[in-house]
Amino acid sequence: MIAARIAKLVMVGSLAAFALLVAFDNVTDYPTNYAFVRHVMSMDTTFPGNGLLYRRISSPVLWNAAYALIIAGEALTGLCFTIATVAMAVALRADAGRFARAKRMVFAGAAVGFLVWFFGFMVVGGEWFAMWQSPQWNGQQAAFRFYMTMLAVLIFVNQRDRDLA
Repeated sequence: MIAARIAKLVMVGSLAAFALLVAFDNVTDYPTNYAFVRHVMSMDTTFPGNGLLYRRISSPVLWNAAYALIIAGEALTGLCFTIATVAMAVALRADAGRFARAKRMVFAGAAVGFLVWFFGFMVVGGEWFAMWQSPQWNGQQAAFRFYMTMLAVLIFVNQRDRDLA
């Protein structure tokens, strides 16, 4: 059914636009989210005297390195989804096998995006740096929305496509 293929194409293209825009915003407005990374890694807004403060990092070099890694992951996510969108558009009216092969980069994009927003924000930021304790610098809810959307699109895109009539 062509409508399902178009829906998959639109959803993957939307994920590409989202990830690329996030990366672009972080590059062009570097100080805004750099402050977020700095506060999370320095743990300066977590519960006073908590037992996890030995994990804090107070090095601007490491803050910048972490932020650069986040931006690179966001950009790579967007690039993978963009490549997938183009491949799916080219194969839109092709047989089911060719369209299925065109979806390969969706898996790469979702995997990298999951690493950024789940592993990076939930595991490293949320648990290792106790971001959940911060009333001001807690990005877990936003990260959850991002990676769950990617996973939902991945599940839909992974559904088998039949040959078009």
